[in-house]
Amino acid sequence: MHPRNISIANYTYDLPEERIARFPLPERDGSKLLVCKQGAPFSEHRYAGIADALPAGAMLLFNNTRVVAARLLFAKPTGGQIEVFCLEPGADYPDITTAMSRQQQVIWNCLVGGAGKWKQGMVLEKPLEYKGIRFVLKASVAGRGDSYFRILFEWDAPFSFAEVIQVAGMIPLPPYLKRKPAAEDIERYQTVYAKHEGSVAAPTAGLHFTEAVFASLAAKGFRTGFITLHVGAGTFQPVKASVMEEHTMHTEHMEVTEELLETMLAHTGDFICVGTTTLRTVESLYWMGAKLIRDKDIPPERLALCQWEVYDDSFPEVTTAEALWALLQWMRSLGLEKLYTQTQILIAPGYAFKVARGLVTNFHQPGSTLLLLVAALVGDNWRAIYDYALQHEFRFLSYGDGCLLFAQ
Repeated sequence: MHPRNISIANYTYDLPEERIARFPLPERDGSKLLVCKQGAPFSEHRYAGIADALPAGAMLLFNNTRVVAARLLFAKPTGGQIEVFCLEPGADYPDITTAMSRQQQVIWNCLVGGAGKWKQGMVLEKPLEYKGIRFVLKASVAGRGDSYFRILFEWDAPFSFAEVIQVAGMIPLPPYLKRKPAAEDIERYQTVYAKHEGSVAAPTAGLHFTEAVFASLAAKGFRTGFITLHVGAGTFQPVKASVMEEHTMHTEHMEVTEELLETMLAHTGDFICVGTTTLRTVESLYWMGAKLIRDKDIPPERLALCQWEVYDDSFPEVTTAEALWALLQWMRSLGLEKLYTQTQILIAPGYAFKVARGLVTNFHQPGSTLLLLVAALVGDNWRAIYDYALQHEFRFLSYGDGCLLFAQ
């Protein structure tokens, strides 16, 4: 069956409210890990001991995006509040890093709560203080898209937008947690290796990793590498269509260094992705390389992947190494030390994995594209995995426990 024809009703399950983890455990690496190897009984571990559950010689890949305080509350001059939720930079900027480094002003695509109360021409203001300097963050409507507002932010202070939003905003917790951010979320809804600002949601599989876990991985000879995919609000978007052909997958910004591609090409073992965002990124790299083998003169703006593009029969049959090498050579020809592009790839049952052989991930919402990705990796066994987790009191969703899965 082509993934376009998949009925989302076949990928749902009953998730009791009490199984949803509302808060993180006291210790990051104390979360449970369900190990699901093909043809073997399930086994339970803790993240602190994940190195003992991994195949020898594997390389773990992580997403080092950093969650930004994307929820901004502005007081209206006439009273009341308007919430501005920053989604992604406007089309004026080539990538999120550039937009985050802007000073004085920037345009961002945003959701607006209480938009009907934001009268035309009204400039919202938020007094702030950072590093001993007092200034005002101003917001005005610069335009509208189909489902968002283009908001112009302005401030008269020597800070980047990344610094401004850090002091002005709040961490945007997933809506299913049904609570306001607490002080601990500032640290815990962020991986210990978070580096590049741009996500409105954490790559939650990585929340369980600590410096001690990384030390244990290194001691056992496991290599690690980092990509960047900035997680958008679309990750929480439920599939409302009856069949996947009618669902529009969200597009996310990704960044990959020349150094990582070189490291991956030199690696001879399996690749284990920590998180669905990491997996989507590394699989996208393969298809981008295949596109370049098909047409080596593709300009950078056409390298981005569309939702159904990878199911196109016109792609050449190439190995993982050939695809990654083509991408690396293309970057070198353009003098690019880092690739900035976008992916809309939808990985669902029927997808043939090209790079990833395993996945570390949390337990996902019923009827979500993330669950479809899991089912693509492990097949119909996803139901047995989730039934086991529910029956053995595993904690679900962002702050919950996780599992280590291997491709069927």
